[in-house]
Amino acid sequence: MDEGFPLPKYDVYNHLKWMDEAGVETSVLTLAAPQPTSAQTVRQTNEAAARIKKEHPERFMFCAALPLPDVSKAIEEAKYALDVLKADGIKLATNVDGQYLGAPELDTLFSVLNERKAVVILHPHRPEPVNKQVMQQTPLAMQEYLSETTRAVSNMISRNVLARYNNIKVIVPHCGAYLPLAIPRMKSLTPVMQTNKMVGEIDYEANLRTLYYDLAGAHSPEVIHMLLTITTPDHLLYGSDYPYVAPQVLTQSLARMKDYLSKEPDLAPFREMILYQNANQIFK
Repeated sequence: MDEGFPLPKYDVYNHLKWMDEAGVETSVLTLAAPQPTSAQTVRQTNEAAARIKKEHPERFMFCAALPLPDVSKAIEEAKYALDVLKADGIKLATNVDGQYLGAPELDTLFSVLNERKAVVILHPHRPEPVNKQVMQQTPLAMQEYLSETTRAVSNMISRNVLARYNNIKVIVPHCGAYLPLAIPRMKSLTPVMQTNKMVGEIDYEANLRTLYYDLAGAHSPEVIHMLLTITTPDHLLYGSDYPYVAPQVLTQSLARMKDYLSKEPDLAPFREMILYQNANQIFK
């Protein structure tokens, strides 16, 4: 309950059963929340994911977790995961103990990931410091996770992290959170912030070009149309959020997506791209 939500038990065979029923060929395993800071725990988690991939080739890929906020240990684990475990990418938390993505001390880590042209999947976590009363009134998954994701990506954009390390492909979860609203606001306020020497030059086009968006959660044609105001169809990906949502609900959600992607005239040409082709291109 560290994130205010009961953690589901994971069983690889139940996962495979759901995948077969839903028609999902391959899943990308990532550590969601909470985010451990122990290097030993993170190593054990990554090695477990690597075993699942090895035991079920073609069905599973994985993105390795890192033991932040210790940047040196995170770099060591990233190299081990990518070079030895053959991880397909890296998972980064929006923040770990208050160290948010975009912080200057993370530049060395991003340099390493950039050299390896890594795929990075983000996942929101409990904000630090946290207002427990707010958490109890409105659970994190309902609102704060969206704020966390938007905060982390905005931080990276404001320092041109994504533009400077543009070999990295960053997957933003949960339909892009509030970014379709935040990006226009950031752009409009940038001249004011620059006049007051609060930010420097921001290359929005270069930053946004590195971002991809999974459609886990409350997807809909309206949400996709909003995302297309800040990105292009080749940057949208189906995502499930298994096992945090009941399998039958996920199956129904995927069927609904397939239905509206077939029926919406302006989205139908991109149906296969969104469902699997874009992901195949990213992880090829």
